[in-house]
Amino acid sequence: MNSKILNCKNDFPIFKNQSLAYLDTASTSQKPNSVINAVTNFYKNYNANVHRGLYPWAEKATSEYESSRFKIADFINAKNEELIFTRGTTESINFISSTWGRDNITRENNIVITEMEHHSNIVPWQILSKETGAELRYIPISNDGELILENISNIIDDKTKIVSLIHQSNVFGTVNSIEKIISKSHSKEALVLIDAAQSIAHQVIDVKKLECDFLVFSGHKILAPAGVGCLYVKEEILKNLNPYQTGGQMINQVYRDYSTWNDLPFRFEAGTPNIEGVIGLGAAIDYVNNIDIANIKSHNEVIKNYCLEQLKSIDGLIVYGHKTKNSGPVISFNIEGIQSYDLSQLLAQQNIFVRSGHHCAQPIMKKLNINSSNRASLYIYNDLEDIDKFTEGIKKAVEILSN
Repeated sequence: MNSKILNCKNDFPIFKNQSLAYLDTASTSQKPNSVINAVTNFYKNYNANVHRGLYPWAEKATSEYESSRFKIADFINAKNEELIFTRGTTESINFISSTWGRDNITRENNIVITEMEHHSNIVPWQILSKETGAELRYIPISNDGELILENISNIIDDKTKIVSLIHQSNVFGTVNSIEKIISKSHSKEALVLIDAAQSIAHQVIDVKKLECDFLVFSGHKILAPAGVGCLYVKEEILKNLNPYQTGGQMINQVYRDYSTWNDLPFRFEAGTPNIEGVIGLGAAIDYVNNIDIANIKSHNEVIKNYCLEQLKSIDGLIVYGHKTKNSGPVISFNIEGIQSYDLSQLLAQQNIFVRSGHHCAQPIMKKLNINSSNRASLYIYNDLEDIDKFTEGIKKAVEILSN
């Protein structure tokens, strides 16, 4: 076996005694024992609310919760007070469009996104555009799944207030050249939001090096429980943001006629937080750090390239994207004459789990003139055997559907 391929599958109890190929990590990742144990340990041994209780369970819960914040901030090279816990990427983007967006964008401005975006990074800006009268602009993509940047100066201009874009496409796997776009945006005094939902688990992300203003991701994409995510905001911007929601720990003092807010980042975390989710995310970061993100990237590259090579042996199979080396382990494809849903169902009957549909990216489907596609997305618990099972499964399914 290739020395760059990791041997991690035994760390994931869901695969125990099951012969299957799970190829849907772009939708959600599986959870290692260490993450499951961290969540179980919380409920078994110190289940309590955080920040205010003085008894041992509450102090332990608070310590573990804030320890996770420290680990995650360090993981992306942010300050603790710049990291806000949310329910995930979708809520994080809505947070910024609803707070910073409403306070700073007017009908004189424009908002820039790309044709590559997940719906979660389109709809909030559409709503804000309609509310404010600001123009919503798109950076176009090619049919090969690459951003077309030749006319970027005509799109990002002196009236651009924010540029919000995906780091790694959840359809094409394309890893965008966000450094170039961040630099261009800042030269026009526009802020930049990076959607790192698909990239956070696969490569090093350093917010200080990138100099992005906002960065968002979901825990369940990086081995953590569902329902928890992170929003990074530069401290100088965060200080001037109004609260997104109110109540609970975000409050300092409440008077009859007005209230005052807590310090950063707590003023943006209203109500009882997802304590077990945050603790699980901290454990997931520990797991990823123990393997090393560089090793994860190498593993994914080997598996992805092997998969792309094997798919070439299947007649009529069309892969979308992956025309350059700068792509992640997400492979969308169709087979001529075969409905994607039919193929995915027949693969599922062989214990091969892939995604079919529009992948919350209908503008991309319209661009490609298709209704849907199949998608295989790979991670550290996948190996060459999974890819062999996958490609053989496709061939069997095609044979059935062709008769």
